[in-house]
Amino acid sequence: MERAVRAAVAAGGGAGRKVAVAAVQFACTDVEAENVDTAERLIREAHKKGAKIVLVQELFEGHYFCQAQRLDFFHRAKPYKGNPTIIRMQQLATELEVVIPVSFFEEANNAHYNSVAIIDADGTDLGLYRKSHIPDGPGYQEKFYFNPGDTGFKAFKTKHATIGVGICWDQWFPECARAMALQGAEILFYPTAIGSEPQDGNLDSREHWKRVMQGHAGANLVPLVASNRIGRETVETEHGKSSITFYGNSFIAGPTGEIVKLANDKDEEVLVAEFDLDEIKAIRHGWGIFRDRRPDLYKVLLTLDGEK
Repeated sequence: MERAVRAAVAAGGGAGRKVAVAAVQFACTDVEAENVDTAERLIREAHKKGAKIVLVQELFEGHYFCQAQRLDFFHRAKPYKGNPTIIRMQQLATELEVVIPVSFFEEANNAHYNSVAIIDADGTDLGLYRKSHIPDGPGYQEKFYFNPGDTGFKAFKTKHATIGVGICWDQWFPECARAMALQGAEILFYPTAIGSEPQDGNLDSREHWKRVMQGHAGANLVPLVASNRIGRETVETEHGKSSITFYGNSFIAGPTGEIVKLANDKDEEVLVAEFDLDEIKAIRHGWGIFRDRRPDLYKVLLTLDGEK
């Protein structure tokens, strides 16, 4: 079936709507200005390589502070409006004509969120996505800091493509990817902070992590971009020091789940890949996965225990 659809696309001719996307990865210091400078440098490098949409890793302004439950870390949160990092990325997006999803720790009155602002290629702020699934485990104690997101899953119409953005733990939930694809997302993006498990040095999730998202790409027939940090970060907790070695492995997957670009676990990287979104759209429609859906049978997904 896929071969027949590809042949039909080729016979139709035309250049197609080609878009280059990028994932960057780097080691964060705990100095905000240094990290924002690094993000800008790598976004500029991605732009030079032709990227039109550039993804930076989750909470890139500093160390991943959720290793600890500390009241002073709430000082890292900033309001959405007037946020200096978002404003700087708006200026950069305008200059380079690139789309930039910007991850940040959001303060909203007495609520706090793990959020992403979607900046269009002309610097317009298209809106906010707040992380829906909040993890809570050794080294990843996000429930102490973040309220569950209340925006719902979204598709954002940017100058270069309609995109969906989930955040880290969201990437383990197929419902998130499908919800964004149903709303028209042509490419999925997942800024991430994941690495070793402080309670178990033998646990390495990197291959599982990649395979799950490759499944999202293949199940929805859309490209997918994941950006993760690298480096070892040590945070003083209420029980002593805790360390995580972030394993990078940022990647770009094609619409059948194939990895087309992959970073390693140690080096700063800028990954760029180009996709023909019109060709992928034709293949997606021809494959029939959205035609043959049965939402009337999926009500069990609205339950926690599988009971109707």
